[in-house]
Amino acid sequence: MRAVESRILVYGKHVMGNLYGCNASKLSDISYLIDLVRNAAKVGNMTLLDIKSWKIGEGVSVVGIVLESHISIHTWPEFRFATVDVYSCGAYTNPEKAFEYIASALEANKVEIKIIERNYEA
Repeated sequence: MRAVESRILVYGKHVMGNLYGCNASKLSDISYLIDLVRNAAKVGNMTLLDIKSWKIGEGVSVVGIVLESHISIHTWPEFRFATVDVYSCGAYTNPEKAFEYIASALEANKVEIKIIERNYEA
């Protein structure tokens, strides 16, 4: 009996998490967060296509559309809390590095992270 080798036809990795104890002023600064998404795309070797942002109460939501998928940050400055998603398709990207860059830049003192592989194999 021969082993059947599979190969990855679609490579995807979704890194998501919660950031606690962040710098509250950074969490409410739309310009800072837009630049943060722009730089995270570079750090993760992703191709940035567009960024949209919204002020929601005290918080901010920023979504960066990358050729490979997306980067999003949603903030609650009053709780010093943010959620972050970095999803990319392409083995040449590094969504973990982009996520870690965001967590560090927001000065999170506690990080919860989950990584999901979103591959299609045949």
